Amino acid sequence: MSDRLSYEDKKELPDSAFGLPERREYPMPDAAHVRAAEAYFRYCPEDLKPKLARAILARAKEFGVDVQSPAVLEAAGE
Repeated sequence: MSDRLSYEDKKELPDSAFGLPERREYPMPDAAHVRAAEAYFRYCPEDLKPKLARAILARAKEFGVDVQSPAVLEAAGE
């Protein structure tokens, strides 16, 4: 899988694969996409940042990704 998901690929993903499942945004089906979600975290609406940060950390743990972003860690309350 490349670092870009096609519309069809995204449609196939379960809601649980997204950082913001109710909006189906920030897909994280693998380690590369967890890193991408971390990189694009700053574009997330302020009110949704804590939820997304917790999702990034959960998926990062699942895929063995070391989250470095102070913004993600702070928003998650780490």
